[in-house]
Amino acid sequence: MASSHSSSPVPHPSSGVSEGIFRKDRDPTPRHYRPVHSLPDVCPKEPTGEAARGLCEGPSVVADQHRWTVYNSKVNLPAALNDPRLAKRESDFFTKTWGLDFAETEVMPSFYLPNITKEHFGPYLQETAQREKIHERCKSICSNKDELDAVSSITNNHDKSRTELEQVPKIFMKPDFALDDPATFNAVLPWSHFNSAGGKSSRDMASSRLLQEKLSHYLDVVEVSIARQISLRSEAFFHAMSSQHELQDRLTETARAVAVLRGRAAAIERIMCEGPLRALRQALTRSNCARLHNKLKLMAAVHQSQPTVQLLLSTSEFVGALELIATTKEVLQLELQGIHSFRHLGSQLCEMEKLIDKMMVGDFSMYSRSDLNRSLEDDGQVMEKWSQMQYKRSVSIKDRLESLVFGLLRQRKLDFLDIYSDEMILAAKSIVTQSVVDSVSQIEEIDTDIVTKLADQMRLMTFPQWFELLKSVFENFILFLKRIKVTLSVVRNVVLEALDSSQKSHLLERAAAGGLTVAPGTPLNQEEAELAYLTHEGLFISDALNDAQLHLGASTGQEQSSTVGPRQALSRMDGCGSGSASGTTESSTSREHAFRPGGAAISSSEDLMPSDLELGRVANNIQELLYTASDVSHDHCVKVLMARAKDGSLERLSSAEFVFLSQAVEGFVRDTEKLCCRRSVSLRGALQSQANRFVHRFHEERKTKLSLLLDNERWKQAEVPAEFQDLVNSIADGRITLPERKPQGTEERKPSDYLHIDGQKYAVVGTVLLLIRIFLEYCQCVNDIPSISTDMLTRLSDLLKHFNSRSCQLVLGAGAIQVVGLKTITTKNLALASRCLQLVVHYIPVIRAHFETKLAPKQYSVLRHFDHITKDYNDHIAEISAKLMAIMDSLFEKVLSKYEVKAPMPSACFRNVCKQMAKMHEALYELLPEEQAQMLFLRINASFKMHLKRQLARLGVHHDGGPQHGLVTVDVAFYTENVQSLRALEKLDLNMAEIWEQKR
Repeated sequence: MASSHSSSPVPHPSSGVSEGIFRKDRDPTPRHYRPVHSLPDVCPKEPTGEAARGLCEGPSVVADQHRWTVYNSKVNLPAALNDPRLAKRESDFFTKTWGLDFAETEVMPSFYLPNITKEHFGPYLQETAQREKIHERCKSICSNKDELDAVSSITNNHDKSRTELEQVPKIFMKPDFALDDPATFNAVLPWSHFNSAGGKSSRDMASSRLLQEKLSHYLDVVEVSIARQISLRSEAFFHAMSSQHELQDRLTETARAVAVLRGRAAAIERIMCEGPLRALRQALTRSNCARLHNKLKLMAAVHQSQPTVQLLLSTSEFVGALELIATTKEVLQLELQGIHSFRHLGSQLCEMEKLIDKMMVGDFSMYSRSDLNRSLEDDGQVMEKWSQMQYKRSVSIKDRLESLVFGLLRQRKLDFLDIYSDEMILAAKSIVTQSVVDSVSQIEEIDTDIVTKLADQMRLMTFPQWFELLKSVFENFILFLKRIKVTLSVVRNVVLEALDSSQKSHLLERAAAGGLTVAPGTPLNQEEAELAYLTHEGLFISDALNDAQLHLGASTGQEQSSTVGPRQALSRMDGCGSGSASGTTESSTSREHAFRPGGAAISSSEDLMPSDLELGRVANNIQELLYTASDVSHDHCVKVLMARAKDGSLERLSSAEFVFLSQAVEGFVRDTEKLCCRRSVSLRGALQSQANRFVHRFHEERKTKLSLLLDNERWKQAEVPAEFQDLVNSIADGRITLPERKPQGTEERKPSDYLHIDGQKYAVVGTVLLLIRIFLEYCQCVNDIPSISTDMLTRLSDLLKHFNSRSCQLVLGAGAIQVVGLKTITTKNLALASRCLQLVVHYIPVIRAHFETKLAPKQYSVLRHFDHITKDYNDHIAEISAKLMAIMDSLFEKVLSKYEVKAPMPSACFRNVCKQMAKMHEALYELLPEEQAQMLFLRINASFKMHLKRQLARLGVHHDGGPQHGLVTVDVAFYTENVQSLRALEKLDLNMAEIWEQKR
């Protein structure tokens, strides 16, 4: 049994051994054991006679099942030890009278017994260690015969008992065996053995007796098995029984000691504990009452949240209303959850929040519509009053707009810019319509009843009228964009303020997470701010936050060890009257608190605000919306422009009119680009398209005009009017523009024979003077319309090429003889054409430099056209010079071929040559500059020497001092004297000695 290990007597220290060793006392009297008797017969035979009759008269199992009978008593120990209701055999046999639910508790060790450890048995183990080793060695060598016999007998008995137990049906061995179960009862005692239709019979009695014997046999087998088990454990059983009396004595002493201890504990409790515990209970009760009072105050504040929200909405303080709703919902979820009276408040607050969303969206839409569609005569600033009929007080619209934007951001209504964009597009369309209507109403010639379409009405206007309309549209759109920029600037500042506050709050959170402390006077924490929002009775939440923060700062200044909690803040808020509503205006301070890092509302609504990424995206969308406004304005201006250009009227504009149009468009583009920081291309593209058509017409007109001038040019030197001299003087001063026309009353100056440029005189024809004015018109057009610089450069190059080629056809090609009716192309015509070409070549670098300032660096490649034109012009000039040389060369060849060396001297041939040289000089001297004339005559002289040398060689005249040599020397001296007598040729080195040089 389990109790056998604890039933040994307590060892006492022996006086004959060392102090650390405890030994069992030996009983001097030998133990006497009762003789072993045979077990009684637990399975008696079936009783007969009176015994059987008495057995039959015993209590009935069925009739007496509800009263106590002998069957309820446990009369034998095997039945008690083998209780089938227990899952396993229990060790607490002697505590069974305490019930099955008895729980063992740990018994505190006695203070009177020493703590026995392993060290106390050390000396004993050292003494017996050697003997134990010898004993174990002997025990392992020779086994005990008795043990073997005992083992064999135990094995045989175990096998025999196991065989007998197998005869017992398994149903009796089940743990859940219970006769109150009908199925089990019918299986053990079938009713067929007890009842029959006609009553009791001898057969039924025999069956019942047989069943009873069978059950008795099963009982005998089980009892024999139990008795065998008891015999095997008899020693432990009897030892437990002998220890029971000693255990009862010790339990009695223990109970007495426990009673004394309980009495002392009761006295201590009565004297020393009841008073302090009563004080603690009263303190706890007081604390609970204070918490209950604060909870009731919080409930009262929550109950007043709906009227406060309605009051805030009446003043359009949407941010404060939303913060109050969010704080109230948070308090309901965290502190007032489960309160029956507030079961519908959460859904009501959600509905109010949805209503506020609709109100904010509606107000923002109404603001957008009112601001964009109001009269453009007002300035470009935001309206100072907005919908005064809707509100009781006139409040700054800027604060209204900021409050709206803050509320929309807090509710994550990030698409509010789409509303503004839609209203902006409608307003832009109405601006054009209203401008056209206003302009048409002032023109009596247009009948709006007949001409209903705006485009048709614009085409019926004259250019000045339409141009005034276009400038009016431009001015209106500039005001329109200024108004949009002001509004978007307010919105953008709000978004950037929210983004900055969010970033600062993140920094404070990281600082707090890093263990940094916050000095007194910092914004309120979340719990204090919630109470300030909920309990303040004034109009604006910002006042409550300011008051609570001031109280908090004063409290921390007086006593740093005691902090102002939410309940103290609540009690201070109760003192604020509701009269503050009458003296306050729209509060931007509440918005600042709502977004201040570490502030009240930022703690409760930081999860509701958009993230930094979303706020940055909204800021970018604001800038994109301004770009869109610029593009929309340009698109509507393009419609006005194209409506006028549909019938080609813009192509028929004069240069001045198109320049005015271009300047107006460029001015509008610059203004919008400066205002919106965006270079819109639609209007400039439309103007470029019209400019291309204008340039084509402009160029064709001037090319046709130049062709007509060239076809009518007689290539005679023309007088230079004073205005043309002023024109070239302005070009020399760096002004590549057409000069303004002088009034007619000014004194007229006489024209000049030459055009003076940089100290040189240019004899020109009238066509070249007009050509100078024409290419200045091109340059002036580029100044006025920079966008057509490339196209205009190409057209000007074409014009210069046309002048060069046509002049070549008329002069060198002798086309002027047929076109104009000239008799011949004289040297004077040739020299004049050459001088005109030189004048154009002089101005090509000036034109190139001017166009270079108007082109982008990537467009410089088109300037190569001027290089090609310059080369063509120089080639043409060289061809004219060659033509003059050819004329004299043919003359020399014709005249000198008849030269004879004979008297009289000078010869007629040399006189003819000198005469023709004088005519050539007379024709060229007034036209060509001195340097060019000298170069030309040097070349002519070289040609003369070549032909003279060839003729002398043919005649056989040598430099030998003979008569013929003398005659030739006289002619050469005559030639030299005549040539050097011409103006500007006095110092010309003719070097006539070369005619005598022989080839080596």
